[in-house]
Order: sequence, then structure tokens, then C-alpha cells
Amino acid sequence: MSFAPFSRHMSPEGEAPTNPDQVRSDVKAVAPYTRAIRTYSSTHGKELIASIAGEQGIRVTAGAWLNRETDKQGELDRKAKAGNDKEIANVIEVARRNRNVDAVVVGNETMLRGDMKEGELAELVRKVKRQVNVPVTTGEIWNTWLETPELASSVDFIYAHILPYWEDVPADQVVDYTIAAYDRLRAAYPGKRIVVGEFGWPSHGYNRGASVPDPMWQAKIIRDFVARADALGIEYNIIEAFDLPKKQNEGSVGQYWGVFDADRNLKFPLTGPIFEATYNQTAILALLLGVLFTLPLLRMRDLTVSQGLVLAGAGNGVAAWLALVVDYWMNHYVMGGDYITLALSVVMLVPLVFVLLYRIEELAAVVFGRSPARLVEAQKPATPSRFPKVSIHVPAYREPPEMLKQTIDALARLEYPNFEAIIIVNNTPDPAMVEPVRAHCELLGERFKFINAEKVAGFKAGALRIALDATAPDAEIIGVIDADYAVTPDWLKDLVPVFDDPTVGLVQAPQDHRDGFRSPLHEAMNAEYAGFFDIGMVQRNEDDAIVVHGTMCLVRRAAMVEAGNWSSDTICEDTDLGLSIAENGWKTHYTRKRYGYGLLPDTFEAFKKQRHRWAYGGFQIIKKHWRRFLPNNSRLTTAQKRHFVLGWISWLGSESVGAFMALASLCFVPFVLLFGVSVPAYVLTLPIVATFLVYALHFVSLYKMRVATTPMRMVGAAIAASAVQFTVAKAVLDGFRYKDLAFARTAKGNNWLAGAARSFPALPELVIGSLLLLAGIALLLLNNMPGVALTKNDWRHIREINFYGIALMVQSLPFVAAALIGAFEPSKLNDFATLRAFRTKVAALPRRLGLPAAGPVPPAVAE
Repeated sequence: MSFAPFSRHMSPEGEAPTNPDQVRSDVKAVAPYTRAIRTYSSTHGKELIASIAGEQGIRVTAGAWLNRETDKQGELDRKAKAGNDKEIANVIEVARRNRNVDAVVVGNETMLRGDMKEGELAELVRKVKRQVNVPVTTGEIWNTWLETPELASSVDFIYAHILPYWEDVPADQVVDYTIAAYDRLRAAYPGKRIVVGEFGWPSHGYNRGASVPDPMWQAKIIRDFVARADALGIEYNIIEAFDLPKKQNEGSVGQYWGVFDADRNLKFPLTGPIFEATYNQTAILALLLGVLFTLPLLRMRDLTVSQGLVLAGAGNGVAAWLALVVDYWMNHYVMGGDYITLALSVVMLVPLVFVLLYRIEELAAVVFGRSPARLVEAQKPATPSRFPKVSIHVPAYREPPEMLKQTIDALARLEYPNFEAIIIVNNTPDPAMVEPVRAHCELLGERFKFINAEKVAGFKAGALRIALDATAPDAEIIGVIDADYAVTPDWLKDLVPVFDDPTVGLVQAPQDHRDGFRSPLHEAMNAEYAGFFDIGMVQRNEDDAIVVHGTMCLVRRAAMVEAGNWSSDTICEDTDLGLSIAENGWKTHYTRKRYGYGLLPDTFEAFKKQRHRWAYGGFQIIKKHWRRFLPNNSRLTTAQKRHFVLGWISWLGSESVGAFMALASLCFVPFVLLFGVSVPAYVLTLPIVATFLVYALHFVSLYKMRVATTPMRMVGAAIAASAVQFTVAKAVLDGFRYKDLAFARTAKGNNWLAGAARSFPALPELVIGSLLLLAGIALLLLNNMPGVALTKNDWRHIREINFYGIALMVQSLPFVAAALIGAFEPSKLNDFATLRAFRTKVAALPRRLGLPAAGPVPPAVAE
């Protein structure tokens, strides 16, 4: 077998001297398994191998390594010439001094590399033959021998390298292919001694067309070939003795040709059943992790059998993935920058995997679990024996007066006898935005209090604190709505009775909007919001872990005061207050019924700014409250903590990690194309694609079951939800960079703020998404194009590259979604009239073409 006595940390491509103790140890390692070894060089200490091998009775085929002796300009390279001369002189000396040397190989694939011409190499062979008493040859691939009769005539025997991996041969055909190649050489050179100078199969690395490295196939191929060759009387040399972790000049497989691993352990049994060395450890680890992931199911309330099976399957799937990551680490030689790549990938993928589990859990709960039991409408509260006073607070910052008057009029229609409304206009210097609202409140009577706070610090929370100070002393419940919300008359009548339970601190109703008819984009935005309120909030409510979102919420005044009132140290004061109330042990409730309708953001840019504010505020809340999640630091239950933590990871973590991984993947592409750097393994790219598929299944299934919408609106919601990934990621980055950012008002009501964003609202997403999509397509095309080799490593049809290309395209989708919305928004397609006209034309096509009519066009759904 080929023998290279390099330790795990030594490079066979350098000139570091070989340690005699290392050689002696390695010779002892192979001695029980072979009668002969082959060396490739006779300098830098390798000239000692033959004498040390002789101590163990091992024969040696001694090699001399030859390099090109001219530079690119054709001039003599004196250093290379001196090196070749030294190799020749040493191998001659080795052959003369060591009786166990039975052949000399002058050069290794010298002609394949183009380092020498046939005549030059033949002359060197003849030169060595004249000075030694053993047969002399050179090592070349078998095809080269068929094309070089002069070289064949100069050697004492043909020393042919037959390595089917490099010829794209499927693993199950390798041995037959090798024997057939050997027979062709015999037919070409009858009577000439022929030795298979190199034969082997790598255990790991990229596939090369149909050639797929695999540890089990390596074992089977080598064992089958040895048996066939021995039966046929074929002389052979197996490449190679040891794995060489620092062998970088053969792409991904160069490290893995050894029969022994780098620690000198046999990689497979030479007789008996074939099995992977680490299979048992990996399987046991997967089972143990699977048990760990499924144990929490025992504590879940009202778990159905189907729900439990889905969750157990998902937990074991993730456990198997983690075990495969460990197995990858154990069975691959992670060198240099690969450490950073693998470690960083795992660090980023772990939260992604937890998000995947969280979504599967929610999917299983909705599809296979029991119906929600804590929704307010399911409790059917009775008519209250008393009507506690409610103070409704409406903060308004530079809001259009007509819109605000509609909000006030809706409050005036409430079917509840005991309430007041405080309208607080803050930081709005324009009298035209203030006085009409003041006059309208005065018109409606003393129940409607108007406050004009000209200089208020602390954003929206500052205004709400002023409103609380002005609240009637006998008000027990505080209601909060945004300035654009028109409530339904039954809001207080239906929800105030929930506060008859003295432990209830807050009741939240969902957001909804009354202007989705404005355009298809607004319709898509509205459908996107609905998913959170009809799916996520309903499930979180089952464990009393809802996210308070300000508008349409009712709060017990005592709970608010205990929580410290509205806080200005985050820009999401509503969610901050709601979490503080829950931390103090108050119950919260949620209803799925709509009791109010607001206005959607005017533009996609405004939609993004609102999402940035929510995400940045969420990050502030994490920084503020994380200590309250430690043991005994609050009255939150384990289930509540779990929902909040996983919710933050699912939203802030997955979006930011997803965006960062997309950018990292994009930056990696040039290194793959230009320098042949290893692409991420399946074990690292699989979770990206798996998370996308689970996300798609989760979205489609739960929208169909929970959200009252049409398929087209559902598609629009999916695009809108994906389009803000980069925005959320930027908000998280801003959370790390800045302690405080100014409160960004969401432009609503078609006022002048709606035109603030005049540039294309998704330019960064357009650039990144286009590059990701084009890179993925380019990798797939180049990798699978006939006759095209990807990079200097001659990569072709590599499965990991195909998978990497698919992963890039998947990662491009959120960016492309944002760019599509940015282009769609100003187009004529973003108009219901245009879409109706288009549907009418499509319906009329059969009649124009003389085809049978498809039936009448159904009436348009009222937008």
C-alpha cells in the first residue's frame, strides 16, 4: 500500500523533514496488514523509510518525486532541477543499500501534470535503470500508458494508476471497471509485466458525477478488488495507508483515501461484516437526544395521540440532525478556516432548529390538538350586575383630524353606560390638526376629554401617562386604542365582564383594518396581520402568554399601577406593560372576535418602518426583562416563559439569523467559484431547506384552518410576511448598536407623511435577493452543464453544490419578496379595477377563439 508517514498535523505538500520515530511507528501500524509498501519521495527523511521497513520484513517500492524543471517562460528552474537531481540520487542510493527494495518508481503522474514530456521521462527512467539492480518504472494513469508506447518500452514493467473515482464511475461498477482497464493494458502490451500502481476509493468528500465517496463503499470496493485481484494473479498497490488531513491538493477527497484514519485506526474490518466505525455511537447519541427532546411532552396538557406523535417525530428528527453534526465532526478532518465555518454554522443553525420545532409544535396543536379553551368568546360572559367605569385613552401624534374624528364618533356609539374617553394630542404644533379635534370633543359633551400636550417626552408612553393622570378617580379599567381605530358598539359590553374575575389584569382584542380595499397590496398586508392574531395569539392565549399590542386592549387600573405605568424606556410600551403585568401574576385573556378596525400603513415603506419599530422595541424588551425570566424572579409560569422566549427566538432570532446566513452564504459563493473552497456539507444546509419547507407547510395549513381569507390573499400574506425579514434583522442589529432610537410613527390616513419615502422602498433587498438568486442559478447551471468543470478542482455534478444552490435560492425568497412588493406597489397591477379588467379579458378569451364558453364570470368579491 502507498505509505506516507505524515501525522495528522503534517502536510505532505511541504518540505518538513520526516521524523524517523513517526516512520517506525507507522511501519509497525501497517506491518500486520501488508507485505509491501510504496513511497513517493526519497528526500526530507523519506529515504529512511526503506531501512526502517526492513526491520519489519516489509518490501519497498521506492519512489522519486519529479517536478517541472522549467518555469512558465520556459527558462530552467534551477531549484526544481536541483530537487529532481537530489530525488534521483537518493532513490538510487536507497535501492543500492536496502535489500528489501524490490522496485523503483521514477516520478508520479509526471506526464498527467504536464511536468515532463514522454521522451524526457523515458530518459530519466533509463538513467536510473543503468544504476540499480531492481526493476524501474514510472507511475502514470492507465490511459497515459496506452498513449505512450515509448515510455512503456523504456520501463521494466507497467505501473498503472487505476482510480475510477476520478473517472466518474459508480461505486458498484468500480471493480469491474478496474479489471477491464487492466485487461486493456495487457492487450496493448502482451508479455509485459503490469502492476496496478494505485487503486482505492475515498471514504468522504464530494461526489464526482456518479462517483460517490462513502465509508461503506470504500470498505466493500477495496475488499472486493483485493479478492478479485488475488484470484486473477494481479499485482496491486492500494492507495493509501493513512488518511492525510492536510492533503489539500486533491479537493475534498484528498484527505480520505486511507485504509487507516489519521489516528492509525483501521477504518473498516478487512474480513467479516462491514459496518461504519462510528455508527453505534451516532445512533446511541441520536436516541438519547431524541428522548431528551420528547420528555417535555409528558408535561404537556391535553396532548392528543396524533399531536404527540408529530412532536415526538420532530424531536427525534432534530436529535438525528444533531447526532449527524457530531458524527460529521468525528469523521471529517476539520482544518483551518473550516473550524470557524462549522462552529459559526452550528451556532446559527441551533436557534433555527428550535424555531422549526416551535412551528411544528404550533402546527400540531392547531391541526391535531384540541380546540382552544381560553378564548373569551368561549366563556360567554353573563350580563354584569354592575358596570365598572372604563377610561378610554386615545393618543394622537400629528394625525389627520378627519380620521381622528371617525375614531371619536365610534366611541360615542359604544353600548356601555359608564365610560369616559380622553383624547390626547401630543407634540402636534399645527393648529389645523388640533383645533378640529378639540371642537369635536366639546360637541360630544363632558364624557370626551381633550388634552393638547404640546411638548411631551417619552414618545407615546409619555402621552399615555398624562392621560392616566387625567383619568377619573373612579375608573377601574383603562382602555387603549390607536387614533385610527373605529371600535364596534359591543366592545366594552362584551369584554368588561371578564374583569369580574379579580385575578384578571388585561383583556386583549385583535387588530383589524377597514381599508384593505384600497389596493391588492393593502389587502395582502391585512391578511398578513390576521395570521398573527388568528393563529399565534390564539395558541399563546392557551398558556396565558399573549403579546399585548396596545390598541384594543383593556387593562385593570390596579394592574397597570402595580406594573409601573407606561414606560418610555422601550418604544413598544404596550408590549412592555403587558409583560410586566404578566410577571406580577395577573391573568391575561384574548378574544378572536374583532371589536375595532383601524387603518393599514399607507405604503410598503411605512409597513417596513412599523415592523422595524416592533422588532427594535421587542429587542429592547428582551434586554430589559431577561432577568425576570430567571428562576424565582417573577410570577411567570414555565409555560409563559417558554412561549415568550421561543416567540422571541422564532421572530427576532430566526429572521436575523436567516438574513445573516443569507449574506454569509452569498459572500461564500466567490470562494467556491474562484478558489474551489469547500461548500457547506448537507448537514449544514439541510436545516435551511427543512425550515423553509416547514414554514411553508405551517403557513398554508394554519391559514386555511384559522384565517378567513382566500387563496390569493393567503399568497399575498406570505409574500408580505417574508418581505420584512431583512427589516427585522436590521432592527435586531440596531438593538445591538443603539440604546435608543426615535419613535417612528406609522404613516396612515393618506396624509403628507405617506409620500416621505420617495425612493424604491426595497433597494437593499433587491440587490441582495438578486445576487442570491443569480448565484444559486449559476451554481446549478455550471455544476450540471455537460463538459464544464466548476473551479480548478474540476468539480462536476457535485450534489453538495446543487443543494447549496437550492439553499441560496431559498434564502433569496424573503429579499425577492420585498423587491417584488417594491416594484408591484406603484404599478397598475396594484389596482383592483385593473385586476377585474384582466379577469374579464381572460374569461372572454374562449369566445374570441371560438371555444366553448367556460360559464359566466362569477361576481367580484366586495373589496
